[in-house]
Amino acid sequence: MLDNFWFNVEYGINHVLDFKAYDHVLFLIVLTVPYLFKDWKRVLLLVTVFTVGHTLSLVLATYGVVSVNAYLVEFLIPISILVIAVFNVFTAGKGAQKEKVGVLFFSTLFFGLIHGLGFAREFQMMLGKSGNKLIVLLEFALGIEIAQIIIVFIVLFLGYIMQTIFRFSKRDWVMVISAVVVGLVIPMIIESDFLA
Repeated sequence: MLDNFWFNVEYGINHVLDFKAYDHVLFLIVLTVPYLFKDWKRVLLLVTVFTVGHTLSLVLATYGVVSVNAYLVEFLIPISILVIAVFNVFTAGKGAQKEKVGVLFFSTLFFGLIHGLGFAREFQMMLGKSGNKLIVLLEFALGIEIAQIIIVFIVLFLGYIMQTIFRFSKRDWVMVISAVVVGLVIPMIIESDFLA
């Protein structure tokens, strides 16, 4: 029982920290980079919104409620990263991240839903003949949340070092990191099978 629990949690952690499929990490980077450690509650809320969206779409796909074209999903994932990165570039240093409910929350939920759909087929194979699918989904979601918190902490820590020790302005830090991510996701969009 405990072995299954740890397997599912670890599977969720590895799903996020899989650097061959680094889209998830890129999304977390652009989501977190505008914030500081003092904003940890807002960042935690954002990553939890993502996990909720991801889990919801996995539940819907696992129980056969939704089925989406895999090529469209693989195209929308880098698009959603691009939206947040471009938003960061245009709002860096302007305090737009302070909005209570805004583009970040909806984009995060949307990305979670899309990313969950993108992973649904592999997840269904992992489930196999598993008795209680909902328990497996929740354990997997816990793993995702743990991995996301690790990445968020790393991004916040690097931001702290760059802004405190190396004296980067917050605006420059956000602009540079977001621009690098834009450069990484544009080829993902162009090479998408959806556009082929």
